[in-house]
Amino acid sequence: MTAILATRVARPGAATIADAAAILAAGGLVAFPTETVYGLGADATNGEAVARLYAAKGRPAFNPLIAHVADLPAARRLARFDADAERLAAALWPGPLTLVLPKAPGSLVAELATSALDTIAVRAPDHPVARALLDAFGKPIVAPSANRSGHVSPTTAEHVEADLAGRIDVIIDGGPTKVGVESTIVACLPASLGEPVLLRPGGVPRAAIEAALGRKLADAPASAAAEADAPLAPGMLASHYAPRTRLRLNATDVRPGEVLLAFGAPPAGASLPADRVRNLSPRGDLIEAAANLFSHLRALDALGATTIAVVPIPHEGLGEAINDRLARAAAEL
Repeated sequence: MTAILATRVARPGAATIADAAAILAAGGLVAFPTETVYGLGADATNGEAVARLYAAKGRPAFNPLIAHVADLPAARRLARFDADAERLAAALWPGPLTLVLPKAPGSLVAELATSALDTIAVRAPDHPVARALLDAFGKPIVAPSANRSGHVSPTTAEHVEADLAGRIDVIIDGGPTKVGVESTIVACLPASLGEPVLLRPGGVPRAAIEAALGRKLADAPASAAAEADAPLAPGMLASHYAPRTRLRLNATDVRPGEVLLAFGAPPAGASLPADRVRNLSPRGDLIEAAANLFSHLRALDALGATTIAVVPIPHEGLGEAINDRLARAAAEL
């Protein structure tokens, strides 16, 4: 059982960052904002701290974690970069892109954090609080989303507190996150014959990655599918990001007992009280929709409806990541 802690919520500032870095150094857990969602941070080099993180989240130990670093030189100490990985990092870091790469010889990241794989997931986040914490701590920080495993990801400090109060040491409240969905994950591994592979769509659209590479991305093969007992990267479990309320995707109507997650104009004939509808973007903007996705799912989940009806979302740009998260949230365990 996870020990009950007096979880503090603190605003960003030099004293808060210094305190958070000291908590990490002592093996504690710190939730902090990134540009994607709030992350739950632990010292990536401390196996006991990583174990506490898994326990706090209730996270399966076979699901690997992303090591967050301050910059590319720090990432090179953890992973081996080929030409494609160097190109992607140069073009898109800091930012919402995670690279899955071969471990570097002598990498100090705890085996538990990588699920004993010979690969590692690394990312340089683009958020002032995350970057200040990484600079103050001076070592890589593993930071999955700061929520109970499988629940809807957190985009505010309040979301983190609702899931993890009493389980972690401190939450740094940096306000709502900007991107709102997790990072895109791309593997650059010898096993893929030199072709970068999209493992998870996310905050960097496929087109931006392909523009940086100068060629198309490959999609993950069936052997790396979410049902695998040992996923290669975070966020690949079939059921993930899930509210308690069942989701009905691609809905063109609203049935009795349902609440509505809309995008653009609601379905013709849909008439619900305002508090039973959340619109990801009334103007049909996929960037706004991604930023609102998890907070709107949480709000609808709290209403106690039988089902959340979700209208179709365009499968382009960030729509690919939104549809991926919705499909996983709707999956049966």
